[in-house]
Amino acid sequence: MLEKLQIVKQRFDEVNDLIIQPDIIADQKRYVQLNKEYKDLKILVEKRDVYKELLDNISEAEEIIADGSDAEMVEMAKIQMDEAKAALPALEEEIKVLLIPKDPEDSKNVVVEVRAGTGGDEASIFAGDLHRMYTKYCEGRGWNVSVVDYSEGTSGGFKEIIFEVSGEDVYGTMKFEAGVHRVQRVPQTETQGRVHTSAATVMVLPEAEEFDVELDMNDVRIERTTSTGPGGQSVNTTYSAIRLHHGPSGLVVSCQDQKSSHKNLEKALKVLRSRLYEKELEKKLAADSARRKSMVSSGDRSAKIRTYNYPQGRVTDHRIGLTLYDLSNIMNGDIQKIIDELMLVENTEKLKESSEL
Repeated sequence: MLEKLQIVKQRFDEVNDLIIQPDIIADQKRYVQLNKEYKDLKILVEKRDVYKELLDNISEAEEIIADGSDAEMVEMAKIQMDEAKAALPALEEEIKVLLIPKDPEDSKNVVVEVRAGTGGDEASIFAGDLHRMYTKYCEGRGWNVSVVDYSEGTSGGFKEIIFEVSGEDVYGTMKFEAGVHRVQRVPQTETQGRVHTSAATVMVLPEAEEFDVELDMNDVRIERTTSTGPGGQSVNTTYSAIRLHHGPSGLVVSCQDQKSSHKNLEKALKVLRSRLYEKELEKKLAADSARRKSMVSSGDRSAKIRTYNYPQGRVTDHRIGLTLYDLSNIMNGDIQKIIDELMLVENTEKLKESSEL
């Protein structure tokens, strides 16, 4: 392991020198990539220093014990050696996970799209519940959440809501939420008290940087309309809402959240780039899945990933067979424990794969 960490240290020193070179700073794409690599390598180099110190402590203690001339020193050396040996296994496991090659998408911000599926009004209400759950979770992590566009349900919630999340390693965390979410509960409109099953689909798109996608504005038709729905005096009077039509892909993106037409255009272009980027990413994932079948992030949007059962206060993640009886806290944004378990399974898969190579 020390050999692998030495290679990491050499690369860290290289990157450290590169990011201060004027030609690198002038090349925005390269500079951003190297900065991200620097941050990731810095964590590993710090762990390497701790690991090396523990090994040195063990080696030093063994020498003192072997010498045996000073009984008090031998006793202290034994304590030092026991402490170092006790700390090593956990640190080695941590380093093994950090040595797994990081998905370059993981550090990206995301665009999340939540759409009501089967279940009519109840599905729209559930889509609204999921949006609230994600908003609370993201804000709890100190991430910024910003709505791009939405279409309200007739009895509350949303037929569809699109929002951006920006922060640190957002996609690496939120990607596990992509798929079909199912709810089992008695709808507000149900008079007989029967439990209904409804669903909503969640899409998590890594936000594309401008240099990730070559977007030819000649292929984009911009339509300006008045905003709809509740809002201030400018709603229905100014042409601030934006709808983009992308000819080659047939994609249509709308944004009406901001009062400024310019800001709405900026947001809509961000979503369009992310959707185009995701199409390319989907092809890559399909190629990867031929090589490796990951059970937690297959990218299959039609896969039912989680059930929220209100009568029993139960949440089940079907990918890993995890069941938690903590529904109200989870719906209030406490989803970290589910994500942690999914990350653990994915890292275990990756570790197993890397050891087979």
